[in-house]
Amino acid sequence: MSGLVIYPGSFDPITYGHLDVAARAAALFDELVVAVSHNVGKTSLFSVEERIELAAQALADIPNARVSHFQGLLVDFCRRCGARAVVRGLRAVSDFEYEFQMALTNRHLAGEKVDTVFLMPNEDHIYLSSSLVKEIARFGGAISSFVPPNVERALRARLKEEP
Repeated sequence: MSGLVIYPGSFDPITYGHLDVAARAAALFDELVVAVSHNVGKTSLFSVEERIELAAQALADIPNARVSHFQGLLVDFCRRCGARAVVRGLRAVSDFEYEFQMALTNRHLAGEKVDTVFLMPNEDHIYLSSSLVKEIARFGGAISSFVPPNVERALRARLKEEP
């Protein structure tokens, strides 16, 4: 497939599951934009700027990938970037219902100008989520197989600051 694809998410923090989906998307499209969202409905552990930096470091080996951020409607961000596709990772059947609803809503809002491509991460990462990684790290568990070294260092440092 040619063109630009957007991979949106909170990436709080980015995990090996996210990176696996990003690498798969980058292999399918000419350009990948990992779009870190500013979600006012969520309390993030890392600021948008920190999440952008962590993601950029983690994606450094993917030459056709870059990191950006957005707030507001994803379809508006796609329009500004000239993207006609969005990639979403599916870990389980339970993800599909929500993602399917969002894909149809985005298509409706964009006037059928934005398609969604669903990719499954490698089975080694299928169960992985940022929330799970943060919880394991909070209790001192091993997370090196879940996140890149830069993310592990940032998580450990941030959690030391928590009361």
